[in-house]
Amino acid sequence: MQDQYFYGHGKLLLSGEYFVIDGAEALALPTTVGQSMKVKYRHSYQPTLNWKSLDHCGNVWFESDYEFWHFNPIKSQDGEKQDFVRRVLCAARLQNPHFLRDDMDVFVETKVEFPIEWGLGSSSTFLYNVAQWAYVSPFELLKNTIGGSGYDIACAQALGPIKFQIIDKKPQWETAAFNPSFTDELFFIHLEQKQSSEKEVLKYNEMKIPNKEQIVSEISALTREMLTVSDLNSFNKIIATHEEIVARALGYEKVKDIRFPDFWGEVKSLGAWGGDFVLVTSDRSPRETREYFEAKGFNTVIPFGEIVRADQRF
Repeated sequence: MQDQYFYGHGKLLLSGEYFVIDGAEALALPTTVGQSMKVKYRHSYQPTLNWKSLDHCGNVWFESDYEFWHFNPIKSQDGEKQDFVRRVLCAARLQNPHFLRDDMDVFVETKVEFPIEWGLGSSSTFLYNVAQWAYVSPFELLKNTIGGSGYDIACAQALGPIKFQIIDKKPQWETAAFNPSFTDELFFIHLEQKQSSEKEVLKYNEMKIPNKEQIVSEISALTREMLTVSDLNSFNKIIATHEEIVARALGYEKVKDIRFPDFWGEVKSLGAWGGDFVLVTSDRSPRETREYFEAKGFNTVIPFGEIVRADQRF
């Protein structure tokens, strides 16, 4: 068999966090960095699967061998990562019984292009790549493994920003022309604290949130406003309102109040609150903006245009 190559883009969720699960329209951004997967084959009488995962520096952060019958590891090591790979492969086999049935040794090498602790979708890009390899639906694979809305899977294959929504329990999305004139005043700041999307989804699903349908409607309206906004002041009002709605509904504190109360721009949480990235707006110079966050111990300050994949058709 010929060698194979697969690739998925990372993700940032600009609007709709949490409530996207219940049908809120969300604005999602594929990133310029993602995860690749190379697959090589070699004829064998006792086939095994050799798995190797590399970090963004090219260092091995996980490696294991598996048998093909139940994808059990040949040698037990690094239990959590080893079990996650096995869960995904078993779920792919359930969708496609012919997946990995040939008498071949298989060598898989994955590589993320961003620090794993950034939370840009190391799991979702992995699922997307495995689904392409196994000829199965990535959304079904997501549902049968870690769960979630699927916006991250949509981002993995998107050329640029998308508007995503779950309708009748099915993920739907379309290309979104989000490239406002003030993108040079938008920055992403990493909070140096990895959040588990899987755990956050479970936590959200257990919450008893009153007036949820109204909240979903309000957030959807804000997402649509984001796609038509033409100036930074209006955008600031939109994200401040979005932040207030989510904080009030979930009983969470706003990240600006906790960490950056003296910041001159707006700060918006993204995805799972409390970790990973936040979006900040700043009408001051990039240098002054960077110095503000670095002085508070946050050294990962990325301009919007450096990390968001833009659809060149717009």
